[in-house]
Amino acid sequence: MSEREVMEYDVIVVGAGPAGLACAMHLKQLNEALNVCVIEKAAEVGAHILSGAVIEPQALDDLLPGWRDHPPPICVPAEKDEFWLLSKTGRKRLPNPPQMNNHGNFIMSLGALCAWLAPQAEALGVDIFPGYAAADIRYTDTGAVGGVIIGDMGVAKDGSRKATYVEGIEIHAPVTVLAEGCRGHLSKRLIQRFELDKDCDPQTYGIGIKELWRVETGKARPGLIQHSIGWPLDRQTYGGSFIYHLDKDRVALGFITALDYRDARLSPFEAFQQFKHHPSIRPLLEGGEILSSGARAVVEGGYQSLPKTEMPGALLIGDAAGTLNVPKIKGTHQAVRGGMLAAAHLAQSLSSEGFDRKLRRSPVVAELKKVRNIRPGFNKGLWAGLRTAVIETVTGGRLPRTLSNHADHRMLKKLDDYSPPDRDWVERELPPRDRLASVYFAATDHEEDQPVHLKVADTDICISQCTEEYGNPCTRFCPAGVYEMVEDQSGRNLQINAANCVHCKTCDIKDPYQIIDWVTPEGGSGPNYQNL
Repeated sequence: MSEREVMEYDVIVVGAGPAGLACAMHLKQLNEALNVCVIEKAAEVGAHILSGAVIEPQALDDLLPGWRDHPPPICVPAEKDEFWLLSKTGRKRLPNPPQMNNHGNFIMSLGALCAWLAPQAEALGVDIFPGYAAADIRYTDTGAVGGVIIGDMGVAKDGSRKATYVEGIEIHAPVTVLAEGCRGHLSKRLIQRFELDKDCDPQTYGIGIKELWRVETGKARPGLIQHSIGWPLDRQTYGGSFIYHLDKDRVALGFITALDYRDARLSPFEAFQQFKHHPSIRPLLEGGEILSSGARAVVEGGYQSLPKTEMPGALLIGDAAGTLNVPKIKGTHQAVRGGMLAAAHLAQSLSSEGFDRKLRRSPVVAELKKVRNIRPGFNKGLWAGLRTAVIETVTGGRLPRTLSNHADHRMLKKLDDYSPPDRDWVERELPPRDRLASVYFAATDHEEDQPVHLKVADTDICISQCTEEYGNPCTRFCPAGVYEMVEDQSGRNLQINAANCVHCKTCDIKDPYQIIDWVTPEGGSGPNYQNL
């Protein structure tokens, strides 16, 4: 077996999201002599990035003073906030939570923001390698993280080498910064290997599904920010919507369903489509067209689910660590601040040691601690959650209690043990008609003849036990129709439509048996999100 080609850097950053780019840029700002590279599995920076996104600008001010004079392509000042409780046929205006006061913030496309940041990072001397997937970790003789191994290109589904085969290289560095985003596949392995989560609660997640629409002239009100809770979800399922009004007759809308839901029959994709048909939402979209769509898991655990963020030779930052502020529905400012903090730490010593302590003493974690009980307060239902949110907000998070989080996959109820609510959902007509149409608007592209990147440890469980106990929930919780139970000559089988995958990681999180392992496909594969 041939030895892989090796490249050497001082710092490797895995992931060209806001945390990774901020870390790489600030490293070069602090010490231009450092050799820094960013590895990004998407074909282009920003193509796998999806978020709301309303962004607090202060962290960007610190990273790039003067950025407002030359803002990213989509950057609309926030003008007005609305917060609604929806029933099936109506809505009630609620007081806007202080955490969701967006005065002074900006509505942006996070993908466009990252694409805008990338050339500025390169101008500072950062090497960015889009289209190359960090498929594995390279370990030193002492067991420390010593870099990453880029995935091979041109491998056929059966494991053979095609004519286009190129062996992936190894990239070595004293420190690797994991900025992969929510449920990163390398981050997950390292958290397990180094037991980084042994002293914290399980991480908990949501699935966010988003669409960008061009609506009829005059319907969009640039700067308007609308959120809702309630219908189409039942009172025991946490989640809600956002509608962000942009320029050029565009609106970004989406729906987040917490992945601790109990009903194995629930489809988060269908919940989003139902939301679009609410009497107060549908008129906005009628006559319009979808420009792009996508889905991504959202990290929701907050303060009590924050793992240790350092290990020998590596750091976790951004959503890979879990620094999103759920009540604010914002993580970008946290990611940028955390990335800059990591850069300041590494610029001093090129060592991961001591970073976790600095992070926990920083404003990043202080912000999480103040709101630590709001998200888990909803575990007992909508009304209990709203009461907890009010108390936590009034006291500024000073109550001595800390509510616990739980692993999402353990919350799903077996069919015989749960009576689902009567959702009374409506007939719908707005696009997309189904999940495959949504995949089309995500511009998803995988080379068909490559190894399946969704590893199911035991498909017999899917065919027999899961069918009986849960009714194969993977066929419903996946927003892209990747998992399908089919009947053929050999009987009932699981069919994995890997080419549909939008890299949301929901299956890796919600599978009740934890036998699905999402690994990165060939570099450059996946969705090609436009302005999401």
